[in-house]
Amino acid sequence: MSRRLFLKCLSGALLPGATSLAGCAASRPSYDFSEVDSLLSGAVQRGEIPGVVAVIGQSDLILHRAVMGHRALVPAPEPMSWDTRFDMASLTKATITAPSIMQFWEQGVFQLDDPVSRYLPDFAQNGKAAITIRHLLTHYSGLAPDLDLSTPWTGKDEAVHRAMTAVPQAPAGQHFVYSDINFIVLGLLVERFSQLPLNVYAARHILQPIGMQESGFLPPATVRPLIAPTQYDENHIPLRGVVHDPTARRMGGVAGHAGLFSDAHDMALYASSLLDRLAGRPSNYPLRTATLRLMTSPQSPGATDLRGLGWDIATHYSTPRGDIFPVGSFGHTGYTGTSLWMDAGSSAFVLILTNRVHPLDTNGKAIVKLRHDVATVAARALRGRA
Repeated sequence: MSRRLFLKCLSGALLPGATSLAGCAASRPSYDFSEVDSLLSGAVQRGEIPGVVAVIGQSDLILHRAVMGHRALVPAPEPMSWDTRFDMASLTKATITAPSIMQFWEQGVFQLDDPVSRYLPDFAQNGKAAITIRHLLTHYSGLAPDLDLSTPWTGKDEAVHRAMTAVPQAPAGQHFVYSDINFIVLGLLVERFSQLPLNVYAARHILQPIGMQESGFLPPATVRPLIAPTQYDENHIPLRGVVHDPTARRMGGVAGHAGLFSDAHDMALYASSLLDRLAGRPSNYPLRTATLRLMTSPQSPGATDLRGLGWDIATHYSTPRGDIFPVGSFGHTGYTGTSLWMDAGSSAFVLILTNRVHPLDTNGKAIVKLRHDVATVAARALRGRA
């Protein structure tokens, strides 16, 4: 497949130091996204984020894009650009690991309510025999939020041992507790079913079919100048092209919960492909329409916190929905400052990519508010146009 181009790029905002928006249509925009630009530029100017690339799209159209601020502040300032690549952090869960596992569900390899230990026998240890694949996908497993990082350890084998021997904090199916362990184990299931490393499987069966040529795990050194750095590591060097998540880093950079690097074009392509498939339109998204409808509708055991299969729908993490997109829209966030929210009814999506932890992780509340506010004003602009 040749990489699709978005033919309608209607408007874009710049701050000093950002690149031009070459390729956008010369006509005036049909939508007024000036409030989006004001929110984003304000966050940059207040130092809440070093820079941002944002996209508002609908189906296969980019209606608005913003490129503001800097991708790096230290050791020397670097302007943000449209092709900057970001550490997607936990967006890896929803965009890579969940669809990978569901490809095997489509093939009849497993059922959602099968116990995980049927396929990973060691997982049954310490009271986990009742945990199902659905519990992992919806974060209802009862497992802790992360593997214990209080003592030094390294290597994938050690991470696997710790995941297999983890002790649940609560019975499976009772409460929503967002847990990286869930998706570490799901990544191991993908590797078990495919007999391939997760990064290789994802490249062949998720990224390449969609046409995401600038995305993947373990980015090569040749693209490092385009990657937005995150925090300092233990040697006081900004992480750049090395995954920010400490567990994924200890695992070697490939894990089911974090490790994907991507840029705005590829992530917009992902959203467009998913929304087209969800609506039954022609698409290269590598799952069936019925499977995507299952994944993006409530599948969690509880009725209070609503999760799809990998996707967030209505929990305390759902602030990127804003005040106007309906409950039933879906998305996910990443700790580094990334987020993607989509609405099947309008085929609209809001993508925000920042490296808000660069050079220091000091203000997590600001990005939560920014995501909420941008989604609200973007949805209002889309609704006003409609």
